[in-house]
Amino acid sequence: MSTGARRNPSAPQATPALIDVLRTIQVALISDQLHRFIGTGQLKKYDCSTGTMAGTAVTVRVSHGDNLAVLRALKEYCRPGDVLVIDGGGDTEQAILGGIMSLYARSIGLAGVVVDGAVRDVAEIRERDFPLFARGHIHRGPYKDGPGEINVPVNIGGMVVMPGDIIMGDDDGLLAFNPAEAETLIEKALAQQAKEEASIQAILENRWDLSFVDALEARSNN
Repeated sequence: MSTGARRNPSAPQATPALIDVLRTIQVALISDQLHRFIGTGQLKKYDCSTGTMAGTAVTVRVSHGDNLAVLRALKEYCRPGDVLVIDGGGDTEQAILGGIMSLYARSIGLAGVVVDGAVRDVAEIRERDFPLFARGHIHRGPYKDGPGEINVPVNIGGMVVMPGDIIMGDDDGLLAFNPAEAETLIEKALAQQAKEEASIQAILENRWDLSFVDALEARSNN
């Protein structure tokens, strides 16, 4: 039976080894390697997990406040290690999911859930060690009428997420990129991390050299 919606197969997953490394890196460090241009800080982190969320994006686009396609994605398209990324159009007048669906997402091994829309059961979600990002929250629950689209390009807080992108999130925000870029981004981010750790140590030892400020100002004078 036709649902009037596009449903595409889930993209190949990034390797677990690659994802494990990304989970040790702050989103800001990867963001800097992408010229500080990609990503969003418009969604809030609702859970109590620590560290960095990272996984392969399974994307869903739904009508405002409707989660029928989300349920279908959880049932048939999501795999352990994936991040379910839901484009709800930024609407916060109707919750797309709550405590039960987020618990189920964790139970099947998802790495996290991202909702550009609203959630509910916030007190329950905040006690759970499972990454969940959303634009807002409200007590009103979802409809289940459809339609919806699965594994299509989506817009999350102004950031385009393609099916199969690697998506990362921490307290600073969310970031998505093509997995083909991952190894280069990791190499550059780890190099920057080492430099930043050296700067922190220099500050603690009162020997941080700020002479670079003069060069920055000279570059800006034109």
